[in-house]
Amino acid sequence: MAIYSLSKTVYNKDQYDKVINTTLTQYVVPPPTENTVTVEDFFTYYNNIFYDIPATGDINSHEYLIKTSGNYINSSTPNEETQLLLDEITSLRQQLLSIQQQIVILQTSSSVNI
Repeated sequence: MAIYSLSKTVYNKDQYDKVINTTLTQYVVPPPTENTVTVEDFFTYYNNIFYDIPATGDINSHEYLIKTSGNYINSSTPNEETQLLLDEITSLRQQLLSIQQQIVILQTSSSVNI
C-alpha cells in the first residue's frame, strides 16, 4: 500500500487577492448550442401558426411548402382528385368548342339564306 502526503495551502483574504487571479482573462465563450427541433415539435409549431402563414408567396408561405415538399417527394403527377378536376375541365372545354362551332355554322347558314 502506497502512502501519499497531501498538503493544503490556506490564504487569508488579503493574501488570496494577491496570489489568485480573479479576473476572467482565461474565460472562453462556449460555442453556441445547436437549436434542434424534432419533427414532432415542427408539426406542433406548424399547427399552432397555421392560419398566420401567408397562403401565397415565394418563401415562408403555404405555397412555398407545397412546392418544396412536392419537389422533395417528386410529386409531378397530380393526385386523383386533381386529375378528376382536370378531366372535367377538358370535357367542358370540348363541349364549349362544339357549341361555339354550332353557333358559327348557324350564323353563316342564316346569313346565306337572307
